[in-house]
Amino acid sequence: MAGRAGGATGRPPLTERRRAATRREIAEEAVRLFAAKGVAAVTAEDIASASGVSTRTLWRYFRSKEECVRPLLTTGLELLTERLRDCEGDQRSLAEAILSFRHDAGDAPGLQALGDLLRLCRDEPSLRAVWLEAHYDAEAAFAAMIAERTGRPAEDLAVRVEAGVLNTALRIGVEEWALRPDRSEGPSIAETLTRALRMVDALEISGLTGEGRTSGGGR
Repeated sequence: MAGRAGGATGRPPLTERRRAATRREIAEEAVRLFAAKGVAAVTAEDIASASGVSTRTLWRYFRSKEECVRPLLTTGLELLTERLRDCEGDQRSLAEAILSFRHDAGDAPGLQALGDLLRLCRDEPSLRAVWLEAHYDAEAAFAAMIAERTGRPAEDLAVRVEAGVLNTALRIGVEEWALRPDRSEGPSIAETLTRALRMVDALEISGLTGEGRTSGGGR
């Protein structure tokens, strides 16, 4: 992850932060336009113009107009995997480790855009594909971290199942929050994710997904 390139502070270089900010702005403008007009009616040129960048710059960042929304979907997952990698030597399950983190509410505009985007994903297959691809990539990262913690190969069935359960809980937790009729009422996104992760942790404690967690504990 890029976060390690910024020296002792752990922050990425300024140019990288600017690129990330630009990508995030493009993502938010893309969601706004998709919500207002529908994906089919919005062009890459529309998104670039609304974001204040050239179409050439937009294509340098993204492979398609639909992928413009990806930063909203991956920022949280990337931060989570980065924080988990910093917990070297931690023998807890990933669900337990995540539950121990302080969960910030995040910026309200970004959460609003994320919620709007996930609602769009219900009816826009091209956006749903980007959402599922983001979680597919995250699942591989979770499997690699579980493998490091347990001494098993990342391709091991138990490792892949545990990574898949964790990944699915995070995805469904976010969707549960996003698809609520009124997101201003009821549990926050952090509270909803915590509830989903506690369900995963309960499965691991019962032995359904925590098989062979420690090195040499395989059957």
